[in-house]
Amino acid sequence: MAWNEPGGNGNNQDPWNSGGKRNGGGNNDQGPPDLDEALQKLQEKLNGIFGKPNKSGGSGGKPAAPSGGLFGILIVILLVGWAALGFYTVDQQERGVVLRLGKFSETVMPGLQWNPPLIDQVTPVNVTRVNAYDHRSLMLTEDENIVDVSITVQYVISDPKAYLLKVRDPEASLANASESALRHIVGGSEMDSILTEGREILGADVKGRLQQSMEDYQTGLRITQVNIKEVKAPSQVQDAFDDVIKAREDEQRVINEAESYRNGIIPEARGIAQRMKEEASAYREQVVAQAQGDAQRFEALLGEYLKAPDVTRERLYLDAMESVMANNSKVLVDVEGGNNMMYLPLDKLSERRQAPVEFNRSGTTRLSNDNIRDITDQVIEQLRQRQQTNRREAR
Repeated sequence: MAWNEPGGNGNNQDPWNSGGKRNGGGNNDQGPPDLDEALQKLQEKLNGIFGKPNKSGGSGGKPAAPSGGLFGILIVILLVGWAALGFYTVDQQERGVVLRLGKFSETVMPGLQWNPPLIDQVTPVNVTRVNAYDHRSLMLTEDENIVDVSITVQYVISDPKAYLLKVRDPEASLANASESALRHIVGGSEMDSILTEGREILGADVKGRLQQSMEDYQTGLRITQVNIKEVKAPSQVQDAFDDVIKAREDEQRVINEAESYRNGIIPEARGIAQRMKEEASAYREQVVAQAQGDAQRFEALLGEYLKAPDVTRERLYLDAMESVMANNSKVLVDVEGGNNMMYLPLDKLSERRQAPVEFNRSGTTRLSNDNIRDITDQVIEQLRQRQQTNRREAR
């Protein structure tokens, strides 16, 4: 019997009774709750949840009804909440790497996905973002010169599975491989080539070697571009290298000017040579044509000479005199039968006739062929008249 239950004699044995009264009458002040009763009530509730009968007598002495329906509802709610936690969305730029109980299961594509929570672990990986890594260091070239090289490596994640699972730190592997590839390419090149036209070749070679290293290491990275930001000599000798580069640029400028002059003078010389050839060919055609014409004219004159020798001979004489006197501004004529010389001012006679006058290159006047024929005919006529007069006087 518990210490707080009433005895057979009616005395209250509760030690928490402040009044200290042990009889049933008077004031009945209650103490703290009964611990046994509280534990018994808790046990009854648990038995009711799990469907066990109530062992306490109670008022009616009947066991409590089982509550299995409430337990089923609770299980369904927990399952629905657990399933709802498994839905997730993969972005269009990402791929999801699924690990099931710590082991690779699959790589999911963009969209709404579901995986059992607490069993699968999904890690999204961006496969379109272009990442960049900068590297700069002093390196030794093939001709034993030191250069300061600065590059930028651009890369994307091409294989999410390899990126997450194959290598512990892909970025650190990329950094080490970049320096190794750059030192290998620079160490096999000369400094002049790297500082001038070899920069583009240097970037392409470093990209190829670095991509091969990434594939060998299975990092899941793809190198998109390697940019050579700066290649220069160390700061201690930069001034001397600037002078060398300036002298090389001056040399190239002079070479370009010479090439430009050559490209301008050679076509001009070829044009002059071609013009001279054309003029020579034209002169040849002219001489040949003139010779052929003279030959034909001589043959025609020969036929006329055979028909009338005297007339033809006189005409040829006149033509010859015409061609000789055409270049002279003064004419001296020897008179037959006399000792005196007669001067004939042909230029004055031509001015009287107001004939057109031509000027040659030396600045002297030159009569036309028609004018000379007319003047020659007049001179011959005057000579004949004078000869006839002299004959009459001699008789």
